[in-house]
Order: sequence, then C-alpha cells, then structure tokens
Amino acid sequence: MAALDVINQAGEVVGTIELNDEVFGIEPNQQALYDALIMQQASRRQGTASTKGRSEVRGGGRKPYRQKGTDRARQGSIRAPQYRGGGTVFGATPRSYGYKINKKVRRLALKSALSEKVLEQAMSVMDKLEMAAPKTKDFVAVIDAIQAPCKTLFILAEADDNTNAYLSARNIPGVSMMTSKAINVYDLVNANKIVVTSAAVKEIEEALA
Repeated sequence: MAALDVINQAGEVVGTIELNDEVFGIEPNQQALYDALIMQQASRRQGTASTKGRSEVRGGGRKPYRQKGTDRARQGSIRAPQYRGGGTVFGATPRSYGYKINKKVRRLALKSALSEKVLEQAMSVMDKLEMAAPKTKDFVAVIDAIQAPCKTLFILAEADDNTNAYLSARNIPGVSMMTSKAINVYDLVNANKIVVTSAAVKEIEEALA
C-alpha cells in the first residue's frame, strides 16, 4: 500500500495515511479515461442547434407556376431546399448528445484518474478542512500554506459540514470543491492538484474498492 503524508491547514505534516492500492495504486487505463472524458463532454453539450425544414419555413403554400407547358422543371413550392429561403435538408434539430458507458468502465476510469494523480505526486491528503466563517481571505491563507497551484480541486467528506468552506472558496479563480460522492473523471483530470481530506479518502475507498 502506498503511504502519503497527512497535512493540516497550516501545511504541517501531522501523520501518514495508507492508501488502498485497488483505488489509488492501479496502472492507469488510458482507454477508460478517454471513454469517460468523451462521454462527459458529450453530455455537457447543450444540443440547442436548430434549423427549419421545408414544412416549417414560412410561405410557399402556392405552386410557383403551372405544372406543364413552361419548359421549366416542375416545382411545388418556393420553399423547397433548392430555392433561396427554402428549408434545410437534414438540418440540425435540438437533441441530447448524452450517452452512457458501462459501469465497470466508469469505475475503472475513476480509479485510473486517482492513481494517476498519486503517480504524478499531484495529490495531497489533509486531516480536515474547517472554516469558522465563510471568509475568502482565510481560505486563500490555507491555499498559500499548502502551496496549492492554480486549478486545485478540494475533495471533502460527504458527512462533514462543508458550507463555510464552499462559500469561502467559490470566488477564488481556479479553485473548485466537491464531495467524495460527486467526484468525476473530468474534474480530476482537469485539476493540476487534488487535495483530499482523510475522511473523504475513506469514503472513496469504500465506494470504489
């Protein structure tokens, strides 16, 4: 089992923690990571692009000219696709781009993302993250103390009271925060560093081990 130092909010080492190799020590599966990332990005697409077909374009109810005797090709409507102002053929319509991948692949992708952060030494474990009041200045002091880089993801335990910490961090550029139950591949890969509380580590291991 891999062991990581546990730090406090002042950046001081206060202990160590053993990480479960089934969650934090596997060889990252790049294909699973790729599949999960593409799935998440597809699900985030708005899918609001819209065009009008020939039946939806205004006008064109009357036949432009008679069927025979004009030496021209027969036409039924000036809103046919070949006319300027006509309907679009196979145009975009509002739809959802979301889809699902297998549960085993999703779990493997999460484990791979967490293991990759451990391999890159981009994961820190904090004993707890408590804020007496929602104050951004105090949270900035914590970030400076633990030397967190830009784009740091804080993962807190579901059971803890995280309200003050969330309110303190929400206005800081590059800092994001979520509970252990909400972790996902995109946010893990997108962060330069993740900071996980000891209680959140246990919750993640219980969910994924």
